[in-house]
Order: sequence, then structure tokens, then C-alpha cells
Amino acid sequence: MIELNNVSKSFILHNQGSAVIPVMQNATLCVKPGECVGLTGVSGAGKSTLMRVIYGNYLAASGSVVVGGVDVAKAEPREILALRRETLGYVSQFLRVVPRVPTLDVVAEPLLAVGTPVGQARDKAASLLAQLNIPEPLWGLSPTTFSGGEQQRVNIARGFAYDYPAMLLDEPTASLDAQNRTTVLGLIDTAKARGAAIIGIFHDEAARETVCDCFVDVSDFSPKAMA
Repeated sequence: MIELNNVSKSFILHNQGSAVIPVMQNATLCVKPGECVGLTGVSGAGKSTLMRVIYGNYLAASGSVVVGGVDVAKAEPREILALRRETLGYVSQFLRVVPRVPTLDVVAEPLLAVGTPVGQARDKAASLLAQLNIPEPLWGLSPTTFSGGEQQRVNIARGFAYDYPAMLLDEPTASLDAQNRTTVLGLIDTAKARGAAIIGIFHDEAARETVCDCFVDVSDFSPKAMA
């Protein structure tokens, strides 16, 4: 479902004489349906960069990034948008939403985008918000007014609203209390059971050991490691 072959990535510092900074070289991994692969490595090794390459936020300099049969490294923008809508979900560390949109609709949006009836989409959103302990009186408010922890839980609910065949999870249990952490790990297990291919970054070692089937050390893809 997710397959990377010999992926490289560099950044160009245009304000510093167009200096080229290689950050990743020959990154190769494969994630099967129902499998969760954990990305490990020291801070700055490139875990989040690799996630963004897979999601299409960063363009790979070389290699292939195939998700659900689509090579993100070569796809047209419309193909990437369709992939994000129908195939590849991404739970980032930060909630980015349009201000003044009610929380219930923020969570329901991925379902509405694929044609789910409004009532059904909102019911699923309400169920997830309840599971993640977002008080019902807040559902009609914009999550931009919420605390950091509440925003994180809304972001998780939104990411799991639609049953994406592939998912990227960037620190989904960070800063959660024990109850909500358990809920999120349960959502991940449920996604795996239905066949989702998942790549995750977990600094929470216990969570990582609970849901990940194997690990990839991103430090191995560093140009320094290849030297």
C-alpha cells in the first residue's frame, strides 16, 4: 500500500547562495495493509521530512513514493488531492482549520468530501468526539478557541473519521492523558484490523511498542550514514 524506493530529498537555501543541503538518501521501505511501521531516529534525523515527502508536501529529489498505486513523486496536483481525499490520511501534531467552522463539521469534513450523507458524517464525528472526551457543548464552537490538548484530540478525531486505506501519524499520543491515549491506541488498532497501512512517529515508547509491527530507523537514510 505504501512503498518507497531509493527516495532522496535535499533542501535549497535560496537566501544563502542557493546552498544545497542533502537530508535523505536512498530511503526505502514498504508498508503492507494492516501493518504499522514506526519511524525511529534521533531528533533531526528526518522522520517528519519523510512523512511530508510521502504526503506530497515535499517533492522527492529522486526515487518513487507509491501510495495506493499513485507515485506521489511524479503525480499531478489533482492526483495528490484525490489521494489525500480518498486514500491517504495524515494526523499531524497541529490542527489547521478554517476559523469559525464548528468542531463537529471540522471532524465530519473528510467524510463529506467523499460524499457521505451529512447526517451520517456528523453522527460519526459526534461518536469520535465523545470517545476523545471533547464536551458536547464545544462541538458547535470553532476548535481554534480550544486548548492545545483539545485541539490535538479534535485533530485525531478528524484523522480517523474516514477509513483511509493508508495513514500517516505524527505523534498522535503526545501530551495525552492516560484515558485519551488508550482511546487513540484503540483507534489505531481498529484501523489496522480493517487493513489500513500506517506509518507513525511515536516518541511515546510504550505506545510505539503497542501498535507498531516493525521499525525503520530514518538515521539510516542520512547522507552521512551513506558516506
